[in-house]
Amino acid sequence: MRDNDAALVKAFRQSSPYVNLHRGSTFVVMLGGEAIDQDNFPNIISDIALLTSLGIRLVIVFGARPQIDRGLEEAGLEGLFHKHTRVTDESSFRVIKDVCGGLQMDIMARLSMGLVNTPMQNARINVVTGNFVIAQPLGVDDGVDYQHSGRVRRIHTDTIHHQLANGGTVLISPIGFSVTGESFNLSSEELARRLAIELKADKLIGFCSQRGVMNEDGVAIAELFPEQAEEHLQRLLAEGDTLSGTARYLRAAISSCRAGVPRSHLVSYREDGALIQELFTRDGLGTQIVSQSAEQARQARIDDIGGILDLIRPLEEEGILVRRSREQLEMEVDQFTIIEKDGAIIGCAALYPFPEESMAEMACVAIHPDYRRGSRGDMLLHKVEEQAKKRGLTRLFILTTRSIHWFQERGFEPVDVSALPMGKQQLYNYQRRSKIMIKSLA
Repeated sequence: MRDNDAALVKAFRQSSPYVNLHRGSTFVVMLGGEAIDQDNFPNIISDIALLTSLGIRLVIVFGARPQIDRGLEEAGLEGLFHKHTRVTDESSFRVIKDVCGGLQMDIMARLSMGLVNTPMQNARINVVTGNFVIAQPLGVDDGVDYQHSGRVRRIHTDTIHHQLANGGTVLISPIGFSVTGESFNLSSEELARRLAIELKADKLIGFCSQRGVMNEDGVAIAELFPEQAEEHLQRLLAEGDTLSGTARYLRAAISSCRAGVPRSHLVSYREDGALIQELFTRDGLGTQIVSQSAEQARQARIDDIGGILDLIRPLEEEGILVRRSREQLEMEVDQFTIIEKDGAIIGCAALYPFPEESMAEMACVAIHPDYRRGSRGDMLLHKVEEQAKKRGLTRLFILTTRSIHWFQERGFEPVDVSALPMGKQQLYNYQRRSKIMIKSLA
């Protein structure tokens, strides 16, 4: 098999757990006007079409800030804002409705493409629009009348769910309608936030100019809890960054997460394939705001045996770990702690107690090669130490052939075979010549 073909097969296989995980899920996708303006936008549409073909239910909310600004400028109208919110008078609203109506038609047209030899071939997406959102006016603030700028009052969630259940992709404009027959200009981020919460969506997805929320070194932060995301949002606001896609999206994502939406993703609208890499690879390519980390350390269960075997077999073949049969693992699975990320086991360690000597062995320590630069080993060591202490054990020992310095840096000291529990001394393999190290847990 050629290298390119092998890489394709590997990537396809690694994506399959995420295909199964996402099938039948509901995603709210927020397409800002900045994303629509990009040369990469046709690729984003193709990726959205791929999501629908994989059985994901999509609600797409689009924004139009840069398009509206250009439309107002061409009409000789000034864009008015109060507290970073657009004031929409009659003249401006006529332009806004024209712009949003045109964008809605353009997006529907792109989602309807089916040309041969393109990613959209045979996509056959059924796009549904309608008056799903009931709006109300923002009213007057500090003497400023927002006029036709509004907020979401109610969402017809039953109707949207019905359309999704019938295979439709729901496209929602930032224009809402009121019970009095009026229409209002809405914030697309606020609209997407309310939709994600009230539809009980599995994900809220947004786009920005960078790969996501960036750290001080210019690297995208893979995962943030709402409190951490709030710190980054306040930093952006302190820097005067009130209108960027990142700041607007973070506000919506934090609120959504706190209201029960499990994960909100922020990806680049400039980078081709960023959405697919974020959703269908273990490490993603953007930032996700999560209520619970995608990476969890927990006790192993019997249905984890296959994943543990996949993790430790390569190390057994290299002679780094002692070989264990499936039957042995099944009997000892209660001794194992694993690190799980999106359903995949990326780390494991076992704890074997010797209560008569008040000691325990930490064994079968393995981290997936793609994750060895992180702190997963420390996470496993901490969990194992906690378990040993709860059992009233006072010393933890390991046998290692390759990781001597790593354990020394974490408080383990070299000893000879005589320091081991008697039962372990009898099993010591002198041919392997493993180094023995002990740490006090007091």
